[in-house]
Amino acid sequence: MTDVPSSLTAPTEFLDYESEAVQTFIDEVVDDRLADRRANAVKLYYAVRDTVHYEVYGADLSRDGLKASRTATARSGFCLHKSALFAAAVRALGIPSRLVYGDVRNHLASPRLIEHIGGDVFFHGLTQIHLDGRWVKATPVFNKLLCRLYGMQPLEFDGRTDSLYHPHGSGAAMEFLKDHGAFDDLPYAFVMESMRASHPRFLEGTGTVSGGSLASEAGPSSPVSTR
Repeated sequence: MTDVPSSLTAPTEFLDYESEAVQTFIDEVVDDRLADRRANAVKLYYAVRDTVHYEVYGADLSRDGLKASRTATARSGFCLHKSALFAAAVRALGIPSRLVYGDVRNHLASPRLIEHIGGDVFFHGLTQIHLDGRWVKATPVFNKLLCRLYGMQPLEFDGRTDSLYHPHGSGAAMEFLKDHGAFDDLPYAFVMESMRASHPRFLEGTGTVSGGSLASEAGPSSPVSTR
């Protein structure tokens, strides 16, 4: 872990892995916390991807709502929630992690979501973890069930290569336009400012547009956001 500060394995306000909820989540997934780090990180990736339902509508964007412990309890959220839970869970196993944010052009978005978002450019969050002396990016976001509903392939992760570009047919579903950098904890003010600036119609108070669900919007003519 040369040149990786110890703070990147510490709990934070949002990566609150000492909480009972996150610890329980980890125990449901990892049999041996002292086992191979990559293998455990991969297990946690798939647990976050597939057992935490990806949902935009009604997602809680309050400070408490974006904590890893809240997501571990709710088992629902979108990229901001799921990336924080994954970052917290791997830190609990001594694996350094950071949160990465950027703007992406999303070629897969339902008409209703595009209307609320205000276009096909999304503020996006993912996780960066440190394994075997190098940083690797992971995006445990769009769960397998919704991928099936929308005729997409789930985004895989092996702990060795970046997991970034969601596969769709012969191409990728997202085009990364701007990298906002990596953060030791979820930068709440920055995240909310960015969301309000990028998606002013999407937010209602500290939460997202209510009503509906991505699953109910699935259909042959309604591709969905993979954010």
